[in-house]
Amino acid sequence: MLKIVNAGLGRTGTTSLKAALDRLGLGPSFHMFDIVGDAERLRQWERVVCDGESPDWQALFAGYRSAVDGPCAVYYRQISEAFEDAKVILTVRDAESWYRSTHDTLYQFALRSAAHPPEPGSPQAALFRVTTIMVWDGLFGGRFSDKDHAIEVYHRHNEEVVRTLGADNVLVYDVRDGWEPLCDFLGVDAPREEFPRTNDTASMRQRVAAAAGAAAAVTG
Repeated sequence: MLKIVNAGLGRTGTTSLKAALDRLGLGPSFHMFDIVGDAERLRQWERVVCDGESPDWQALFAGYRSAVDGPCAVYYRQISEAFEDAKVILTVRDAESWYRSTHDTLYQFALRSAAHPPEPGSPQAALFRVTTIMVWDGLFGGRFSDKDHAIEVYHRHNEEVVRTLGADNVLVYDVRDGWEPLCDFLGVDAPREEFPRTNDTASMRQRVAAAAGAAAAVTG
């Protein structure tokens, strides 16, 4: 049963948040990478995102106590309605650095896949289809390469999360602020250790490449 939902877009510290939630005992935390290497989970999300199947949110997040990144940001309204008691965290960062980071990592995977389409019916093709419909053509309207447009979408998304769910119900959170605001919001004690800092642009490039490899290894 989800207790925490992250509505922030990818590359806003979502992987660091996942690590922090796991450290606080509020995991396991769902992440987009959980879809990549799991054939059945990938098929579930493909049916929801691409085929318009009504989602069984309980089944999609079975075994998880928190959810960050990926579909959570796009489907935050529906997920919040399905898990009414879940706390919502909106991870944010400077818009310019967010765009640069996203462009240099996740978007490059999309461009490579578009230039060299994966084999139809393959896990790589399914992953590309899901991310294209959900994010690049969906959220960004096929215009992510237009920096001004992408940043406008970024700001609009963040504003809509707060407006839709209510400012009192959402923690607007920059992971650079560390444990205190997060732990205060969640009502838990802050660990006496450094806040996890993961997935900078260089490591994210490596993870995207590894993810592509993992998708290629998924069968059936």
